Amino acid sequence: MAVFDRLTRRHLLGLASVALASPLLMALPRSSRAGDEHAGHAVDIGPAPASTGEFIRLETPRALKLAVNLNAVCLAPVVIAHGQGFFKKHNLDVELVNFGNSTEVLLEAIATGKADAGVGMALRWLKALEQGFDVKLTAGTHGGCLRLLSAVNGNVHKLEDLKGKTIGVTDMASPDRNFFSILLKKHGIDPVRDVDWRLYPADLLGTALERGEVQAVSGSDPFMYRLIKTGKAQELSTNLVEDYANLSCCVVGVTGKLVREEKRVVAALTQAVLEAHDYSVKNPEAVAKGFQAYALNTSTEEVEAILHDHTHGHHAVGALLTKEITTYVSDLKTVEVISQGTNADEFAKEITADVFS
Repeated sequence: MAVFDRLTRRHLLGLASVALASPLLMALPRSSRAGDEHAGHAVDIGPAPASTGEFIRLETPRALKLAVNLNAVCLAPVVIAHGQGFFKKHNLDVELVNFGNSTEVLLEAIATGKADAGVGMALRWLKALEQGFDVKLTAGTHGGCLRLLSAVNGNVHKLEDLKGKTIGVTDMASPDRNFFSILLKKHGIDPVRDVDWRLYPADLLGTALERGEVQAVSGSDPFMYRLIKTGKAQELSTNLVEDYANLSCCVVGVTGKLVREEKRVVAALTQAVLEAHDYSVKNPEAVAKGFQAYALNTSTEEVEAILHDHTHGHHAVGALLTKEITTYVSDLKTVEVISQGTNADEFAKEITADVFS
């Protein structure tokens, strides 16, 4: 498939979601204060996502800490939601806690109660959750984020060409390595024995690809998006292909204690996060502009383009979320990430919570 066709398909998936859409531990102001600060700029968040039922507003204010990576473009909707009153409309007083790229620390913070909830990538969290963290997943927020690239002038044009080749990654436990291992396996390549994975800092992946030290690189946006824009790399695949075109990649995780004791609070928080993603589908430019106050080395145009490439109108909750997680767990078993003794169906049911039932 031509690069143009792949990019067009990815963009069309993003457009389809429109139709479906109804330094470490740095604390930001709570949403109530942010809402007051931007009182004249509150946005109309529209109806609650259809899958979450009626709009939820708590009877009394509830303070919560939400852990995020403020530099992640795919989380721009959540960051903007904080400043534009999305949480406040649910009577939530949310404080964003920035964990940068340390997603394991973020997950541990939720499990130990240092944060009440967080947003991260399912394929990063599932192995840790297998170890027994008391965190429940309440929603899939959107799809996209991950890309696998090869050199424009190289000899890798399809997944099958990667047999015996080297792929550059930033982390051996990264979501992209896990996902593309699954995809390679489905295309007849053993990702453990037929491919060499080599570690590089994110800003050196492009150099390694250009020098021929690796034949492909994988990662998340904005780094992968920027490599494509240089004209030296082409998109070989993404996590919006085949059986994964309509799956979530990022999820909302909430401490198990909060789910068990204050389900309605969790439902309100989850609903607000999903509303923020719906808003970004319809107003990507506004979200991109607002995100500039937090993002590092990005532009409004870049963030808007990346948001278009993601499916921020796709939300999985309840049984659908459990089904998506089951798919990922089953697939991770095939590439030796999740233990062979783990029952995918039972594990998925154990770590997900339907807070809207």
